[in-house]
Formats: sequence, structure tokens, C-alpha cells
Amino acid sequence: MQHTTRSKAILLLADGTIFHGKSIGIQGKSFGEVCFNTGMTGYQEIFTDPSYFGQIMVATNPHIGNYGVNANEVEANQIMISGLVCKNFSFNHSRPDSESNLYDYFEKQNLICISDVDTRALVSYIRDHGAQNAVICTDGTALTELQELLSKVPDMKGLELASKVSTKEPYFFGNENATYKIAALDLGIKRNILRNLAQRDCYIKVFPYNATFEDMQAFNPDGYFLSNGPGDPEPLTEGIEIAKKIIAADQPLFGICLGHQMIGLANGISTYKMFNGHRGINHPVMNVLTGKGEITSQNHGFAVNREELENHSDLEVTHYHINDNTVAGMRMKSKNVFSVQYHPEASPGPHDSSYLFNDFVSNIKKAKSILTV
Repeated sequence: MQHTTRSKAILLLADGTIFHGKSIGIQGKSFGEVCFNTGMTGYQEIFTDPSYFGQIMVATNPHIGNYGVNANEVEANQIMISGLVCKNFSFNHSRPDSESNLYDYFEKQNLICISDVDTRALVSYIRDHGAQNAVICTDGTALTELQELLSKVPDMKGLELASKVSTKEPYFFGNENATYKIAALDLGIKRNILRNLAQRDCYIKVFPYNATFEDMQAFNPDGYFLSNGPGDPEPLTEGIEIAKKIIAADQPLFGICLGHQMIGLANGISTYKMFNGHRGINHPVMNVLTGKGEITSQNHGFAVNREELENHSDLEVTHYHINDNTVAGMRMKSKNVFSVQYHPEASPGPHDSSYLFNDFVSNIKKAKSILTV
């Protein structure tokens, strides 16, 4: 399919800067914090990643939609980004196992998309001026009205969003006869995380963001998992309390992304909003424990304070981001607890960090062997 008539559309940033483009044919406007992802593949996984809830995504890859969509490549049941900004939107797709084209996928979920934007200039501007709120408009709303509406959109700093994407009720994933049981707190969990755990002989019970430690403990798990998710970690006081109780109970604990930040907060380490977050599938990380570099999949706009972490008596940095030296991983010296800021499930890739799931299971094995001695 090809849409021949394309109406004008704009992206308006909170500082008043305007970028022009064209609507792909879905009318409306959408608000959120504008950010960019440098991945060259995996746009469907990006669009359905709950960690992107509340954000307008700018794709740095110039071609979006060229390989269509497939139901097996979603990280959640629906699109999670607020809107999309891209250079070239492909209405046609050429991959044999695609189930539909991207336009129909967007239309069913009413996702606003603006194409034909100078995304190189836009990303350069965001890099220089930092993350900020924005609106994409394809319905011709007057600029003054857009500015008024945009001024009322809350900042990401201080915004609790896990409740918007978490499951409402607990559910199970994997083989109930698996060797290990994992209690996972859903702050915006990605499906491929669950797949990775299930592939390692784990049966997972997924709990809502507002579950209690006692709720999770009642499952009698062998280990606990704190997931990725959107928004600022500091308002998640209930989740931070869960992390404290898991640590106090000396249980195996693994945290990813937002879960990583909550483990930091549970240990009294502050978090901060980054000028620009890390989003892409090509981020270089140094593993301090092995001395090896890893190429990682990342998606976060907040980070753990490295200076405070290095001054903490019971925490140590295990990984750091090579580009800016921010904390990419940590562990507790006296507890069976570790976490990483990036996404080791890495769908569609790279898979340099998938060993972390093996490490988690190894930690559980050690804990179980101590109990049985």
C-alpha cells in the first residue's frame, strides 16, 4: 500500500523549537518526552517496550516499516510509545514472515506518527539541549493551542509510570514443573525477559507493581526479580520497600534497569535524571569483573549515582558505560544481590550479556545448596 496524499505535520518541543514533516495518515496529536533510539533493527520490540511508556520515539535508522510486523516480536500486548518520529516510513514491507505492514499496526492502535523529518538535525538538537517534552501533531491544531497543551504535560522527573504498564493481576509464565521458581515484580516487564528465565528451567510468577514482599514470599520462590519499566524510580516507594525486604531476607535478587535503580535506592544510593538517556542496541559496557567489553541493549533516562555507590561499604560497580562512565551494573558484597542498568534479554540483540541470566540461576543454585547442607 502507498499513501499518495500526505498532510503536513509538526513536532513542537517544549522550548518552542519546531520540526516539520508529514503525517503517515493517522490524524491527531500525542504528547510525551522526546527521546531517540540508535538501533538499526528491532523497531517493533522498541515500540512495544513498556520502558518507553510516556515517550515520543525518534528513530535514527532512516527506514522504518520496511520489514513489517510479526506477533512473535512484541515485548508487550500493545504499543507503548506515545508517538513516532522518523525519516522514511515504509507502507510496504518485504519480509516473508511478516504478518502485516506497520501502517495497519499503527492504525489499529491509533499511534500518531510523523515522517519526512530531518531526524539527523533533530537528534543533534536533542543531544545538545537535553531530553524535553514535545508534541507531534498531524491534525492541524493551532500552534498556540499546542503550546498551551504542551505546557501542562508533567516532566518525567518525579513521574511514576510503572502503575500504567504493570499487570493488574498476578500470572504465571513457563513450565510449572521447572526446577526453579522466580517471583518477578512487574514494573514494565518485557516478554523476552520471561522467555530467558523460562529457558533456564525457571517457573515465574509475575506480580503487579504494588504487590507486597509477603505476597511474593507466599509463592515460596527460589529467587526474586525486579524488572525494567518507565518513569522515575524514586516515587516507587512500595517497590523500594520490597527490595529492602528481599535484601534483608538474604534471598537471591536480580534487577534490570528500573529494578537496578530500585536496588540502589534500597541501599541509600540516589538516582538522577540524565541529560540524555541511553537508548539503542549498540552501547559499549566494560565488565569490571572480567575485563571484557560488551555491546549492550539499553533504554533508560535515569541512572544510579556512581560516586555514592563507590563510597558504599557493601556495594561495588561491576559494569560501567564506556561512553560516559555511568554505572551499568553493581552487586552487593555481603548478599546474593546484583543488577544491571541495561537489558540483557536484548531482543533483537546483541546477546553479549545473556550470561547474566545464567549468573542469576547459578546464584540460586548456590543458595539452595547451602540450605540443603
